[in-house]
Amino acid sequence: MPHPLPPSPRLRFAAVLAAAVLPLGATALGSPAAALGRPAPAPISHPDADHLGSTLRGRAHDRAAAPTAPTGTSTATATPALAAALPAGARPLGVDVASYEGSVDWAAAAAKGASFAYVKATEGVTYQSPTFSQQYNGSASAGLIRGAYHFALPDRSGGKAQADFFVDHGGTWTADGRTLPPLLDIEYNPYGPTCFGLSQAAMTAWIADFGNEVKARTGRTPSLYTTTDWWTTCTGNSPSAAADPLFVANYNGSPAPLPAGWTGQHIWQYADSGVLPGDQDVFNGTAADLAAFAAGTGGTPAAPPALSWPTVQQGQTGYRVSMVQHLLNAHGASLTVDGDFGPGTRSAVVSFQSAQGLSADGVVGPRTWQALVSTVGEGASGSTVKAAQTGLDAHGASLTVDGGFGPATRDAVVSYQVAQGLPADATVQKPTWLALVA
Repeated sequence: MPHPLPPSPRLRFAAVLAAAVLPLGATALGSPAAALGRPAPAPISHPDADHLGSTLRGRAHDRAAAPTAPTGTSTATATPALAAALPAGARPLGVDVASYEGSVDWAAAAAKGASFAYVKATEGVTYQSPTFSQQYNGSASAGLIRGAYHFALPDRSGGKAQADFFVDHGGTWTADGRTLPPLLDIEYNPYGPTCFGLSQAAMTAWIADFGNEVKARTGRTPSLYTTTDWWTTCTGNSPSAAADPLFVANYNGSPAPLPAGWTGQHIWQYADSGVLPGDQDVFNGTAADLAAFAAGTGGTPAAPPALSWPTVQQGQTGYRVSMVQHLLNAHGASLTVDGDFGPGTRSAVVSFQSAQGLSADGVVGPRTWQALVSTVGEGASGSTVKAAQTGLDAHGASLTVDGGFGPATRDAVVSYQVAQGLPADATVQKPTWLALVA
C-alpha cells in the first residue's frame, strides 16, 4: 500500500471548508446530515438501480424529453458488429455498467467496438455490486481497458469513509495501462433532495475529501462523473476539482458546456442505450491517448466542439429545411420535401410541437429538433433515414435518399463521424444529428 501523501493544497482547502460548514465537534467521517441536525436520509432501497446516469432521466438540462416513435418508420438499430479495430482516427468507444445490466457478454461488446468500460463497485459504505467481478474481470479478459466506480451518497457518511470503502472493495489502480483511474459518480440524489441536503461548500469539501483519500490510497487522482447542471446546482459551479479527469454526461448532442474550470472532458456519456451494453461513452482522444490516460501519463484533453442546434423557420430554404420536412413526415405529416419552409411546413411544425407539449411557435429550435430526431442504424427505414441521408449528402456524401439504411449509408455515417471526432458507432444518434444540422 502506498504511504499517505503529504497534505496537498486541495486537502488544506477542503479542511478549511469543512471547518466553515460543520459545527464544532462534527467529524468528516460521520454523517453530514446527522452532524447538522437534519432528519436521517431515506433507506438505501434500490442500490442495484443506482448507476452512472440513472438519475438523469427526464431532466431537461441533461437530456431532452424522449421523442415519440415516428409514425410508419422503422427505427431498428440492429447494427452488425463493428470491427474490433477502430477505423483510422476514430475515438475509442466505451460503456459503463452496474448490476442493473447483469452479466455482460464482453466478447460481444468488444466485437462491436468497445475499447473501455467503467464498472460499478460500491455505493455509500455498505453496498457492493454483486456483478462487479464478472463485469470488471470479464471486460479485462475481453481486452478492454477498465476501471471501477463508486456511487456517492454524501448524506450517509464523509468523503474519506466512502473512499476507503471503495478502495477496499475494488476501487484500486495500477499503472499497467489497462486500468482506468478510480471514478467517483456524483449526481442527483436518488433517495431525496437533489444535493443530499448539503450546502454547496459542504459538497465541495466532501468531494475533495473523497478525492484526496483515493489518491492517498492508490496514488492516482480519481476521475469525476457528473453533469454540468448538477455541478452548478450543488457546488455553485466550483472550479476546485478541475484538476480531476472529467467524465461528463450530456444526452443533448454535445458534451458542452462543461463545469467551471474544465477546458475539456476525458470521457463523454452521450446516450443511455445504443449498440453497446449499458450507457454509451466515448473517449476524447485516440486509442493511444486512452492507454496513456490509463497509465497516468496522458495530457490535457481537447475542448469540446462549440455546436448548437440551429433555428429553422418560415422563409428559409436549404437542406436543413428538407431534413425538418423528412422528420415531420416521420411523425405523421404529409409534406412535399422541397427544402422550402412555407406555411404548410410551419403548420406541420406547430401541430408537432403541440402534440409534444412544446411551445407551439412554428419555429424549429433546440427542443423541437431533439424531439424530432430519433436513433437510426443499419436495417432501419423510413423518413427519419431520409433526413439523415439528406444531411450526409449536404456534407459530401453521395447517397440516394431512399430511406433505406443499408451498407452505403452505414459507411457514410462512420466516415462522417470519424471526420467530425464523433462516437463512430455507425448509428445516427443526437451527437451525429447535431453535427449534421449545426
